[in-house]
Amino acid sequence: MTASGQRNIVIIGGGIIGCTTAYYLSRHPKYSTENTSITVLEASSIAGGASGKAGGLVAKWAYPKELVKVTFAEHERLAAEQNGRGEELEGGSKKMDPDRSLQKKEGLIDGDSEAPLSGSTKGLPRDLDWVKSDLTDSYAPMARHGETAQVHPYLFTNSMIELAQEKGVKVVYGKATSIGYASDGAVESVTYIQDSESHTIPTTDVIVSAGPWTSTVLPQVPISGTRAHSITIRPSRPVSAYALFTEIQLPDSAQAVTPEIYARPNNEVYACSPGDGKPMPESTKLVEVDEKVCEALFAQVASISDELRKGEVTAKQACYLPNVNSGPQGHPIIGSVRGSKGLVIAAGHTCWGICNAPGTAKAVSELVMDGKITCGKLDKLAPHHFF
Repeated sequence: MTASGQRNIVIIGGGIIGCTTAYYLSRHPKYSTENTSITVLEASSIAGGASGKAGGLVAKWAYPKELVKVTFAEHERLAAEQNGRGEELEGGSKKMDPDRSLQKKEGLIDGDSEAPLSGSTKGLPRDLDWVKSDLTDSYAPMARHGETAQVHPYLFTNSMIELAQEKGVKVVYGKATSIGYASDGAVESVTYIQDSESHTIPTTDVIVSAGPWTSTVLPQVPISGTRAHSITIRPSRPVSAYALFTEIQLPDSAQAVTPEIYARPNNEVYACSPGDGKPMPESTKLVEVDEKVCEALFAQVASISDELRKGEVTAKQACYLPNVNSGPQGHPIIGSVRGSKGLVIAAGHTCWGICNAPGTAKAVSELVMDGKITCGKLDKLAPHHFF
């Protein structure tokens, strides 16, 4: 705090991690608008990146498991407290030809489920009637009832920031360019560019949650981005809620394709393809969408479902997923930076940012307001393990 007892918290990044962190800070018992200000600094728009273009899968078998133990319960609590309608998903892998490892499946290795899942079968579940059964080579469930759910990423992120704003949180639009430090290493300001003019915010605490753009503010942080395309489809009729991790052998291709398909409760189906190596631009507004990739993605999912083939493509989009390039594989960086008092990082959540946002936000709010994380054992996610 300042000499007057005032705490000024700046969150860099208005994605799901930053907005959810703002919400949790604004609900912390020690928070008061009389002695604490919270500012979310966003370079383009709230949920303008992956937070608005992700699938929204929430799973108990996500990773790292130490964080998932906290986050799944928080998703359930938030849905109950904020009148969110929970949507349980059936989770399955649908193999249309050769056997290959599935995306996001790594978390199943460390899962906490006690009994084994049933093995691969030829037939599809009865209510999965929007996928062509005559083309199915095999189907296998990846989770039990109660182990998976979904949220709409864009709506969830915007709901979090709107609820935070009701408690006094401010949103400022501008690109963060640097963090200022006092002689003792403590953070003291954040400088940003807005409409070509430079501005500075005095601060006692800085939380960097800029996803793949984190290293533009903190170059020492080993985080990069991978572009991934997705589309949304309004099917020709309502379809049952399933998350499908597919392997599809197209007749004109020697290699199987592996799109992920999420059926949402608002009569919308989301589908995404694997990432590519396109270099990351300066902001989410400059992300390029490859129309051919989106068209190919639609052709892939349409090949196994008449409901999707006859449906309407409502969005073609791309975003960058944050990847941590050192330290424990697949783990985000969450914690205080040694030698920089008041500096906290919460970034690098790979494909599990939507799932792990509430757990991350709860942990960061405890760290900033109480000085330590008590909701879970997250020591191995501390920044000093990565750089």
